[in-house]
Amino acid sequence: MTPDLIIFDCDGVVVDSEAVTQLLLRDELALHGLEMTVEEVTGSFIGGTMHGVAEKARALGAALPLDWVDLFYARLYARLAEGTELVAGITGIFDRLEAAGRAYCIASNGRLAKMQITLGQHPATLARLAGRIFSAEQVPAPKPAPDLFLHAAQSLGRSPAACIVIEDSATGARAARAAGMRCFGFAPEGDGAHLAAEGAIPFRAMSDLPELLKL
Repeated sequence: MTPDLIIFDCDGVVVDSEAVTQLLLRDELALHGLEMTVEEVTGSFIGGTMHGVAEKARALGAALPLDWVDLFYARLYARLAEGTELVAGITGIFDRLEAAGRAYCIASNGRLAKMQITLGQHPATLARLAGRIFSAEQVPAPKPAPDLFLHAAQSLGRSPAACIVIEDSATGARAARAAGMRCFGFAPEGDGAHLAAEGAIPFRAMSDLPELLKL
């Protein structure tokens, strides 16, 4: 079946924000008594919500204040506002999808405010996504629950079987599987085994995506 709607995660798939986020998170956790490497932070927390990060970090021994999530977001937004690039090749993918008459959208566990900061630095990209940016804030449960992907599909009048998800985290791939959607896992580093374990088909570069999507 030719997919009718391509659902992209945002961080690490459309905007290159993951490295900044993980570095800041490592430093923040260290300040509160939990020493982790960037690799450990990425493996433990990528793809989740910040409330989920806070809960897990506290369980691991981090002495986070009650208002830590809001404080972290304020610092993160300031850092991302200094400059956040688009993932290499993503604009070309959007061009190809539009030329083929295929719909696409964003569905992220991140807050809408965060996406306005990162995508807002690229007005042309933000404009072409108008009305097609969805956040876990809009549904009862974030990824790995299927709610967000199902909400995006329903909002754009598509069935789950007609959707493909593009993700870079096992959490997102798990959500796609729970939603009954095929998933391609963006793994620019490593072999993508963590994505394949959740049923995703890994790929290394955005230049690989047109063939997978039959564009």
